[in-house]
Amino acid sequence: MGQKVSKDTFIKLKSIEKQLGTLAAMDALKDGFRYGDVIVIKSRGNADIDIVNMHWEFIPFWTKSINDLKEARKQGIPWLNAKGETLLTSKMFKDAAMKRRCLIPVSNFFEWRSFKPEGEKKDISYPYSISVKDQEYFFIAGIWQQWTDKETGETMETVAVVTTAANDKMEQIHNKKKRQPTILPEELAYDWLFKTLNEEEITSLATYKFPSELMEAHTVSKQFKAQENPTEYHQFNELPELV
Repeated sequence: MGQKVSKDTFIKLKSIEKQLGTLAAMDALKDGFRYGDVIVIKSRGNADIDIVNMHWEFIPFWTKSINDLKEARKQGIPWLNAKGETLLTSKMFKDAAMKRRCLIPVSNFFEWRSFKPEGEKKDISYPYSISVKDQEYFFIAGIWQQWTDKETGETMETVAVVTTAANDKMEQIHNKKKRQPTILPEELAYDWLFKTLNEEEITSLATYKFPSELMEAHTVSKQFKAQENPTEYHQFNELPELV
């Protein structure tokens, strides 16, 4: 994800404004598989917010230590995302979905499109940068919880990105799993963060499919993670245009 937020930027949720401040001095590009921190907006009641760093990896309560967590990663079980459709049927995510919803402000995110060029035997993947038209940043739904390492006593707040089924544009880009982050427009972002929601309302917001016509997407270099400007356009001549 491209969390490019300056210290002078303001988060606006209806009438709420709060300066991001020094927490925004972070790397522009966040790679979930590096298990680093991301900026998260969480409610502290009375329509007020805290803007904090959280560990991007939702660590379940039954994970006793960092060593246990590392073993889970080796088995291919990183909890970076949470499916909106099953939030409330998951023993890991339900409590957080009911009580600890949050927003993750981003300027863009990256996804890979698979395509088999003529004459090739295997699919080749191409990266895209995806953003929302005419918006410097937008809000992705998240859930969070505090986790304590029972061996060391270390405590940290952990977060997962909520995902939903892909819209028409994202179906073409993320064309293997056909998923996308749950992007919430300002009005729905406010509801997700502050309102007391029933289970039906939570699922409705968690599975909200942001309109494809409001999104922009373009290809970037396959080395985008190492570049100063990872969103810079890069053309792949063999890749068909998005419909």
